[in-house]
Amino acid sequence: MGKERSPEVLATAMRSIEAAFLVDASGATLEGATEIWLVRHGDCYDTVEGEDPALSPRGREQAGRLGERLGRLRLDAVYASPMRRTRETAAAITEDVRIDDRLVEVHTEVEDGRMRPAEDPEAVLARMREALADAVAAHEGGRVVVVGHALSIMRYLCDVLRIDFGTLRLLPYYTSVSIVRVLGERRMVGSLADVSHLEA
Repeated sequence: MGKERSPEVLATAMRSIEAAFLVDASGATLEGATEIWLVRHGDCYDTVEGEDPALSPRGREQAGRLGERLGRLRLDAVYASPMRRTRETAAAITEDVRIDDRLVEVHTEVEDGRMRPAEDPEAVLARMREALADAVAAHEGGRVVVVGHALSIMRYLCDVLRIDFGTLRLLPYYTSVSIVRVLGERRMVGSLADVSHLEA
């Protein structure tokens, strides 16, 4: 085995790959990077009433399980969209919830019983990027939870993954967690739509 393939060289090369994806040798977020936990709100459609529904009983249970999971972690801030379902989900995590209007869901229209986006995807991305960049700047090197909505979260994740919006065949389930790590201009996805807290 030549020097270029020695165990020491291979280990150093692997650690440099890990660092490029903003994780350390133990799989934890690299020191100095900020974690953004993108959380979809709990279910609100079992008992939906009006344009701004509260969580359903199922959604309150989901939010409770999410709160138990996140209660074991150090959190630097929790942000939520102004919608009732996101505020109630965030309240299961902490009493100190910061509201950001830019985190609202993509504006949609319903035609023939089907929902379709009616907001420019680039406008959605611009407001999501701005909101999350502001959160990162305010809590650099920390862990920030952002409770929002499925389509706006997916728009942001597609941007980080550098894929076209609509090509990622994934719908974040209620209270799912997707993690993005940020350091300077680098943004890396750490997990997608994790719902392990909902498992029996």
